Amino acid sequence: MRIVTAKDYDQMSRKASYIVASRVILNPKCVLGLATGDTPKGLYNELVRLFRAGDVDFSGVTTFNLDEYAGLSPENPQSYHSYMEEHLFRHINIPPEHRHIPNGAAQNIGAECRRYEELIEQAHGIDLQILGLGRDGHIGFNEPDVKFEKGTHHVRLTQSTIEANARFFENRDEVPKSAISMGIKTIMSARRILLLASGPEKAEAIRGAVMGAVTPDLPASVLQLHPNATLIADEAASAEIMRIK
Repeated sequence: MRIVTAKDYDQMSRKASYIVASRVILNPKCVLGLATGDTPKGLYNELVRLFRAGDVDFSGVTTFNLDEYAGLSPENPQSYHSYMEEHLFRHINIPPEHRHIPNGAAQNIGAECRRYEELIEQAHGIDLQILGLGRDGHIGFNEPDVKFEKGTHHVRLTQSTIEANARFFENRDEVPKSAISMGIKTIMSARRILLLASGPEKAEAIRGAVMGAVTPDLPASVLQLHPNATLIADEAASAEIMRIK
């Protein structure tokens, strides 16, 4: 895994945007895997800035989001459909038919997982997968477990993830308890992976992901096995690995 350090969150976001934009410029019809949460917001802001400056054109790009809460409609303001509209899609020119996010409101979650996996296969896989990192080392909604899930699947969220997500909801009881997520095999099948991490609360997970044993108990550790993975972390998030180095 290549490790790139950044002074702070803003510099991390800019460096990440250069990698994503270069992929799109070199391959205007590339397939991007997108993440949600606090970490990629700065990246998306930078991509919007590059688009408005005329430096990058997204009209041929196809996207697949990592995950979506189960039980939330796309119109729900806390859904990842709404997140992506707010932070990226409404500001750039990816055609709506090229944007893919799991349908959390599907009546048959198992069928929706299979449908989503088939769409990724039909697109010939993901060229560049963007990932954030949970405090417990989860990527997407692949939580610490005794095994790596392979394809897109229905996952029960851990209590720590539910508590971390509670700040986005007015009532703690409204926080979804499960989600649809790409599996580890799907993520690892991406031709390139870009992992982003910011803040001191991610330092321990980064240390385990980069330097620890490969184990489903820390899902991000599997990225050590990917042939083309890059980590961009700010000084706070990379403190543990820099100290060891």
